[in-house]
Amino acid sequence: MPDLHWTIPVARWSSWPAAASAAPDIGFIEPIVRRRLSTLSRIALKVAHDCVAQDEVRVVFASRHGELRRTTDILRAISAGEPVSPTAFSLSVLNAMTGVFGIARGDRSAASAISAGAETLGYALLEAYAQYAAQPGSPVLLVYADEPADPAYGTIEDEVQGGAIAILLDKDTAAGQLVCTLSGAGAAVASGPGQAASLADPASRADADERFATQSQALQHCLDTRESAAWQGIGATWHWSWHDRAA
Repeated sequence: MPDLHWTIPVARWSSWPAAASAAPDIGFIEPIVRRRLSTLSRIALKVAHDCVAQDEVRVVFASRHGELRRTTDILRAISAGEPVSPTAFSLSVLNAMTGVFGIARGDRSAASAISAGAETLGYALLEAYAQYAAQPGSPVLLVYADEPADPAYGTIEDEVQGGAIAILLDKDTAAGQLVCTLSGAGAAVASGPGQAASLADPASRADADERFATQSQALQHCLDTRESAAWQGIGATWHWSWHDRAA
């Protein structure tokens, strides 16, 4: 099957490392809400805020585990016969961050949430691209944030390391282009707004020798160094490469 190949116009991007010792600054969130947020939501809100101004923006939030740690605490409380906090329950859903972000900004734009196992980030990039291609006049903000699952769940294959990445898709202010390729897994051909569909050629695809343990590591390497990166999944390989915007 042919590769799935698409190009994302990157206006801005931000990241928050899993190993960060300091807490993220999310002063734009009201204190009464801020103190109830999990670490996951805090880092997601931080990178999201870094990428957008006051304009309305559609949001695609992605996380393999989401608020699983908060959900696990709720289940433990139920098991112990203890009362469950309504606030904890309302903030335990996968898309909790998008609701908090929209309320803080007064933005009623559409928001969606994605979880797709170890390939969550890759498919979130595809979803963000699809939304942007359908309406290129409206920016799309991709926010990926994750943290390892509670030890109660045992060993998890291809476990995440944590951290967050946000990318703003906007052709008008793009600093460069992120070229994404999915090889295998029955991939079809995709094209961007005003583009003819075409297969990824060797010059544009991310033919990287170095492989990474997680998708987020590979993408972070590509964004940081402008070098190609690849991640091998089950039956499919994801490639990313960067192209600076032409002067």
